[in-house]
Amino acid sequence: MPFLNKIQRWAEQRPHHTAVVVAGRRLDWAELRDAAAELVAETKSVTTLCEANSVDFAVRFAAAVAGTRQCAVLDPSWPAALQEDIVRRVEACAVPAQVDPDDALADGPPDTGFLIGLTSGTTSVPKAFTRSRHSWQQSFDASIEFFGLRQDDVTLAPGPLAASLNLYALAECLYAGSEFQTLESFDVGDVHAAITHDRVTRLVLVPTMLRMLSERGMTGCVDASGIRTIICAGSKLDARTLEAARRWAPNATIYEYYGASELSFVSGLGLAAGQPGTPGGTGIGRPFPGVEVSIRDDAGTGVPEGSYGNICVRSGMVSNGYLWGDDGEALRSFGSWFTVGDQGYLADGELHILGRRADMILTAGRNVYPHEVELALAAVPGVAAAVAAGMPDDLRGQRVVAGVVPSQGGITATQLRAGLEEILARDKRPLQYYVLPELPTTDRGKVSRSMLLEWINARDPRVRSLGG
Repeated sequence: MPFLNKIQRWAEQRPHHTAVVVAGRRLDWAELRDAAAELVAETKSVTTLCEANSVDFAVRFAAAVAGTRQCAVLDPSWPAALQEDIVRRVEACAVPAQVDPDDALADGPPDTGFLIGLTSGTTSVPKAFTRSRHSWQQSFDASIEFFGLRQDDVTLAPGPLAASLNLYALAECLYAGSEFQTLESFDVGDVHAAITHDRVTRLVLVPTMLRMLSERGMTGCVDASGIRTIICAGSKLDARTLEAARRWAPNATIYEYYGASELSFVSGLGLAAGQPGTPGGTGIGRPFPGVEVSIRDDAGTGVPEGSYGNICVRSGMVSNGYLWGDDGEALRSFGSWFTVGDQGYLADGELHILGRRADMILTAGRNVYPHEVELALAAVPGVAAAVAAGMPDDLRGQRVVAGVVPSQGGITATQLRAGLEEILARDKRPLQYYVLPELPTTDRGKVSRSMLLEWINARDPRVRSLGG
């Protein structure tokens, strides 16, 4: 079961307790159940749901996965032509199931597909994969245990419900019988108001959001002492964000985890209140409950501990594969082991993330992953953010260069070199530093290493050389 049978249970046991809140509009468990049940009969076997955050979204999503129905959630901010293309692809590729107009609001067989997930990717058309009901139940059980979700928690996930992080948080809370909140759109002031007035105890968000909320929350004296859990995903927390979150929400356990849409949860760690992190570290904790992790080469052979290779996963949470977009590399399998191509290594049972193989810099015969360099730079005092890339070099093949955004005032190459002394091996350190007013990003908001190189080569005024 994903969560519909659970909604029925909570509606019977606690009908008037709050289930979902979006921008101040509330539905209790009985209202959510009844509203979703009314829509089931008119809901097709395959639904494409494309709308902004609202309680109606939660109701329609519940109805769209009743019985053997399947649902694809589209981002309403995508261009109309892209949305239309995806709708056509879903209708052409998804195998419709036989549905009964008299279906109740109940979960279908565990092995049936219910969710058509869409990866954001870097191409114009996202890849589409499917997940079974059973895989999400296993994911719920694992995440509830790992993150310690309780029924008396109030979870706020302030991002778009079309994003997998927030959609999962909604479904996880419905499964656990715990109140879920979100906003019509992300706004720092609205999040602070919800924390102050709505008894929020748990935040689910990306690091950039956490940093803004923490820094502005301290400036505005917003009390976050009632937050006991912060869950971050999307990228590893940098030292400055972690420090700011620690000061703003002093009683929170801060979790970060590694996972992928196609793999679900892989590994994670939780830093209890007062527990220090590892500045510049690449470690992302130990495997989730029910997950096995192995590092394997391109032939599928395990490598010695401490050696890097493909991060491979074996669990019941892995997706069923792609409806479209499978190039044979995006999700590979070695028998029962699956990988999306992320590179890493295991040390004392902890998984360390290095990044995608395509991002690797080969310099003087050594492999350097920019993700590792960026995390180390972000731990240097005076650095707000950093991006690293490999620039062609006649002697080395490539040389590591880095752009940094100072946290305040200026910064020198000497300060950067000194800051990396204890946290990054010498052969991985940048040979050239540049000061940036902001990180280079794509139209979708992702940091672009290739754009950094373009700025440097074009002598863009946003780039100022600090020397080596």
